[in-house]
Amino acid sequence: MKKDTSHINSLENEAIYIMREVAAQFENPVLLFSGGKDSITLVRLAVKAFYPAKIPFPLMHIDTGHNFPETIEFRDRLVKELGLELIVRNVQDSIDEGKVKEESGRYASRNMLQTTTLLDAIEEFKFDACIGGARRDEEKARAKERIFSVRDDFGQWDEKNQRPELFDMLNGDIEHGQNVRVFPISNWTELDVWSYIEKENIEIPSIYFAHTRATFLRDGLIWSADDEVVFRDENEEVLERTVRFRTVGDMSCTAAVLSDAADIKTVVQEIRESTISERGARIDDKRSEAAMEKRKQQGYF
Repeated sequence: MKKDTSHINSLENEAIYIMREVAAQFENPVLLFSGGKDSITLVRLAVKAFYPAKIPFPLMHIDTGHNFPETIEFRDRLVKELGLELIVRNVQDSIDEGKVKEESGRYASRNMLQTTTLLDAIEEFKFDACIGGARRDEEKARAKERIFSVRDDFGQWDEKNQRPELFDMLNGDIEHGQNVRVFPISNWTELDVWSYIEKENIEIPSIYFAHTRATFLRDGLIWSADDEVVFRDENEEVLERTVRFRTVGDMSCTAAVLSDAADIKTVVQEIRESTISERGARIDDKRSEAAMEKRKQQGYF
């Protein structure tokens, strides 16, 4: 039998190694699941890492209440099919308890508010390792974060005090109160993820593919007008366009892109030819040059 030495196979092997290190080194890990392509890829990798046993940790979704309905439907169906435990904690509860304040205005979003809900959930369940689907190619703050990224007692990240990870040695030794964020696909690119989804024939939510949607333009981006979550001025004209989403975060800060890519093969080809970054359609990253780094310092995943 010919050994698979492809780039994608090497990335898969690395991610599976990281998953198994998490299970071996931590007492109470969790996989952060958003219903997006990256966390769906993590689930597939976890299934392969522990097959034929079940994934030995739960999934947890921090639900902003502003998620695309297609991702919520997909999340619930995937968990049911695989027989996994799903924990859901809601940003709305943090708002109702007065821990965070709902933003208002044309750029209002609940994306930043997730941090408080996430940190409360980590404390509630005493998770010592949270596996996430962040990748280094997405954003410069993520590019410099370690695969095992230590957070302090308050969930905060100190970007100037990170452990070396020489020779792929992952050090899960933490002090009482600390926890670790783990990024098994940190070395993957967006194209790698899509190529893996194509290779493994992984099902993903329909909004990743081209569809007709009522939309409007603002700041050079295409916004969904199909719901009341996204703020829209009366003078912003609504038109039907053929679009898809490259990333599926909170609806209020996630824009669509014009696309005719209706299946995974054409999406992969589109990504190969794209000249803009995946997170170029995320308005939360445009608030400042250091927007992501500040969120991560405060405990964002």
